[in-house]
Amino acid sequence: MSLDSLNWVSRFLDQTPGDENVGGLPRQVPNKCWSRVLPTPTPDPILRLWSTDVGEELGIEMGGELFLGGKKVAKKMDPYAQRYGGHQFGNWAGQLGDGRAITLGEVDTGEKTLELQLKGSGMTPYSRSADGKAVLRSSIREFLCSEAMYHLGVPTTRALSLVTTGEDVVRDIMYNGRPAPEPGAIVCRVAPSFLRFGSFQIHTLNGNFDTLKTLVDYTVKHHFPNHRTDTDEGLLEWLKQVADETAKMIIEWMRVGFVHGVMNTDNMSIHGLTIDYGPYGWLEDYNPDWTPNTTDARTKRYKFGNQAKIGQWNYARLLEAISPLMVEPNLLYETMDLYESSIHKYNNSMWVEKLGLGEFMQGDEELVTELSSILQSVETDMTIFFRLMSTIREPEIDHLKFAFYDEENIPEDEWNAWLKKWWSRVGGQPDQGKMKLANPKYVLRNWMAQLAIDAAEMDDYSIANELYELLKFPYDEQPEHENKWFQKRPEWARHRVGCSMLSCSS
Repeated sequence: MSLDSLNWVSRFLDQTPGDENVGGLPRQVPNKCWSRVLPTPTPDPILRLWSTDVGEELGIEMGGELFLGGKKVAKKMDPYAQRYGGHQFGNWAGQLGDGRAITLGEVDTGEKTLELQLKGSGMTPYSRSADGKAVLRSSIREFLCSEAMYHLGVPTTRALSLVTTGEDVVRDIMYNGRPAPEPGAIVCRVAPSFLRFGSFQIHTLNGNFDTLKTLVDYTVKHHFPNHRTDTDEGLLEWLKQVADETAKMIIEWMRVGFVHGVMNTDNMSIHGLTIDYGPYGWLEDYNPDWTPNTTDARTKRYKFGNQAKIGQWNYARLLEAISPLMVEPNLLYETMDLYESSIHKYNNSMWVEKLGLGEFMQGDEELVTELSSILQSVETDMTIFFRLMSTIREPEIDHLKFAFYDEENIPEDEWNAWLKKWWSRVGGQPDQGKMKLANPKYVLRNWMAQLAIDAAEMDDYSIANELYELLKFPYDEQPEHENKWFQKRPEWARHRVGCSMLSCSS
């Protein structure tokens, strides 16, 4: 089956208020949830990357670059851009919306309904001063990371395809006054919906409570059908599910060493999915204070160790947005308590799995705290360290030395003392089967993605495809790839743009 023969539906457009105007220049669109807009036609779309998994889920064969590259729209598609707002770095930013994303429509597969969205497909009413397009480097990062996260078991939006557009896009990669042309590209991303916390905030903060109620009713009816919206209790139960799923997502990030980099409320999915892969990064050395986002370098609001706390702050903003629909809004404090308990629950479960503990017991919190501290004493590769822990046979540091950047300065006495404590805690028999399923061998490190980008910019997509295939099985040994990809960050990547530092243009 091809894209144009899918069962396209338009629930969101039919059941929520939209803009009377089609397309047009960037502008304010009060009281509405969306604007119809067509992708900007591209000169020469070429399909470069394809997710066989997502294609199979949709029931389509590889192809369709004219649609996926924004050059053509099928008759049954009804493209639009969503309107939403958001808090950016803690400050209310007002109307934001899909500035460089256009939804082609929703597809009913027979088992579920999925939204297909083109990222980088041209200007929308929400583009503000931008052109609505995307460059190849950021598109490769989004495609590969979306699929890598899925196979890691982290809740995420998916990516179907990456299409180059045949035109250059001018970007100032580090916002330092040096704009330059780069190859353009479009990613087709897929999710149950792209509704965000900011989708609800924009209506409350603009006083559009009727629109808010319509959007909440729509969201719960189609995406949370086990809940109701006509009582405080129904709204609370829905919001508790959102809290739990958001907490689970963030702890899954922590488990694999992922840093989102820009946890604004407009980048928080109502489904508890990782969304908007911009200046993300993976911990190389275990440093809870690290953020990949240059915009956040001073305050470190979105650093690795702060993600659960920021999730709670963002969730509180969602509760404020829903509060006008409550008869007794004070009841919303219950859901804040649930978020905290969910974070605690999932965090404990994470450490049980990563350390093979069997269950979380009294004293384990101290064991984990001590581990986190000693991991920071010298530069230590997080992914390699925990993977080697999954195969250790004796409580001695020698087995783990490959994880350290400077083997000469490993605090061996401290490590051996901690390892003996851990070994005693697990009775000399850590559950290494579970450990291997919690501690991936391969993740999409920034330097790996950069190698794929460098090659693709020379019209070579072999590395991107190699990484896509590798990261389908992140917990498998894959010995044929070990010498190449089970490695610490190379020295050339330590300070390179795209590896150690990224901007919101990334």
